[in-house]
Amino acid sequence: MAGDKLTQAWYALHTKSRFENVVNEGLTKKSLDVFLPKITVKSRRRDRHKMIRVPLFPGYVFVRTDLNPYEHVEILKTTGAVRLIGSARGPVAIADDTIHSLKIMVATDEEVITGTRFKKGDRVVVINGPFAGVMGVFSSYRGDGRVIVNIEALGQFAAVNVNAEDVEKLPEILR
Repeated sequence: MAGDKLTQAWYALHTKSRFENVVNEGLTKKSLDVFLPKITVKSRRRDRHKMIRVPLFPGYVFVRTDLNPYEHVEILKTTGAVRLIGSARGPVAIADDTIHSLKIMVATDEEVITGTRFKKGDRVVVINGPFAGVMGVFSSYRGDGRVIVNIEALGQFAAVNVNAEDVEKLPEILR
């Protein structure tokens, strides 16, 4: 590795839940090039409807580094940082074009639609609405922001149709 030249690249950094801003600030204070793409969405609170800025990819920030050992450790020591996304061989770089495209997308006021949050068979829980607290299995998307959740009882299935915003994936521990 003595002859290897370290080159700068973008990497996805997994963060603790809702720690994206903390990690972003921590890495910025360490003079690292960091990117936290955010979009504007309508708040889900019942008492008021307000537009808020939220991460485009919850639980992730992007950091540009050459992965020298010192910098790698400093990134992982940042409060709220979990790990750099990669394979058994190590962190996997993200193309500069991809980051550039994301920067253009979040710089506009246009609505950005992200990919599917749930896969068929994911264990989910309804967090708002008349079915709040119901746990089941994600079945499919219906369109207009609606999803179908199957609930098993007595060896039979019942399905409910709820807003996708009112459903969250169950943490691994509760599956």
